[in-house]
Amino acid sequence: MRIGPHPFRFLCAAAVLAALAAVPLAGSFVRDAHAVDDDAGVTFLNPFPDGDIYQVTVIGDTFADGILLGLTESMGADTRLNIQRKLRPVYAIMSGDFESKAKAFEASIATEPMNIAIVMMGEDDRVSFRNAEGRRVPVATPEWVAEYSRRIDRLMKAIKRKNAGVYWVGLPNLARVEANEQALVMNETIRERAYLNGFKYIDSAAAFADENGAYSAYGPDLAGKIRVLRERDGVHFTEAGNRKLAHFVEKDLRRDLNQAKSNRNVPLLGAEAEQAKINPDNANKAPAPSSPVAAGAPGTTAETPIVRGSKADGTAPASTTDASGDQKADNSKITLKVVGSNGREEQTTVEIVRPAIPATVVQLMARRESAGQAGDLLVDQIAGGLTLMTSIAPSSTQAKGRMSPTQAPYFRLLVKGERLPPKPGRADDVAWPVSGDRSSQRVAPPEASPTSPPG
Repeated sequence: MRIGPHPFRFLCAAAVLAALAAVPLAGSFVRDAHAVDDDAGVTFLNPFPDGDIYQVTVIGDTFADGILLGLTESMGADTRLNIQRKLRPVYAIMSGDFESKAKAFEASIATEPMNIAIVMMGEDDRVSFRNAEGRRVPVATPEWVAEYSRRIDRLMKAIKRKNAGVYWVGLPNLARVEANEQALVMNETIRERAYLNGFKYIDSAAAFADENGAYSAYGPDLAGKIRVLRERDGVHFTEAGNRKLAHFVEKDLRRDLNQAKSNRNVPLLGAEAEQAKINPDNANKAPAPSSPVAAGAPGTTAETPIVRGSKADGTAPASTTDASGDQKADNSKITLKVVGSNGREEQTTVEIVRPAIPATVVQLMARRESAGQAGDLLVDQIAGGLTLMTSIAPSSTQAKGRMSPTQAPYFRLLVKGERLPPKPGRADDVAWPVSGDRSSQRVAPPEASPTSPPG
């Protein structure tokens, strides 16, 4: 009688096939998870700038010039920063020669080293422009906003190509009511485009408003003393105002610098004994008292040098990396003392496989989980004494197919005051005549009954 294959063999074969089939799937899951959470362990600023110094460039008009003066006074002595003392000017982008200005700006920053960009502009942008038909388009109209958004977005994309951390400061509140309303419309556009390009937006209008949210030329300085912060024209800032304006940029910048610093120290994984076996060329680090190497524990080779951790800039030791920063393949062997089956001490050689790893992967996987970005807070008062609040965090992935905050239904309805179109069939759909499927639900009027003959 012939006996079929043992069921255990089928189980083993099925397990092996399932494991092989799961390998590419697991890789895809890792890639998908990384695509979703690629910003979770990355700071807003690059933790490893060239030479460990951040190149800071201030871009814009007279507003930006004031930020440069205040920032130089407050952070000029910071050894982590190299603040360019010359402003990168961008003026009047709604003028007729915008194309030439944009090309000149793109060419001027193409070869300039830039790790941090601080931008504020819009002083001379509240002007009308002529469209393709030669018609003058007034400020803050839908056509004007669309063109302003296009021009702002072009400048933002030019800066974005530098892979720098960008802090874009919105326009302040203005003294004239009409000018202030136009500035609010421009800030909406700037906030939206900054959000989609992964920049940080800094609201300066709320920072200089009084307790009622209105314009005031006076206010507390950084020491809490009431000072004149705005010029007589109701637009520009005084020296104390520029110092306070730069403070709001400095606050976000210092927080991001500290977060980047916390991600610079990358510890080398593995116990000290294992590190000593794999990287015997670096022996500058003394073993901890509790280390089995220091104690001369059995099963280890105490005379093997101990590897030091990664450098301060986060790169691996020079002996394990090439010029490009890639981790070289290193298949090492260690010898362990074990007790054999006969009760005697034997030596066993174990090979440790360390494949080559690209520098980009080393840098990404070595960074610790950060707390994330604080985001931008939107606050608005609505009817009934209620306060509407929401937080918006700029991110590189949020620009890919996601809705802008100013296009969200709650923002359009409760902040802008727009009347959203009703859905067909809903209670607020009062369109007449009724169209679509509801037409079949209309009740036909009763037919007139035949007139009875006279009696």
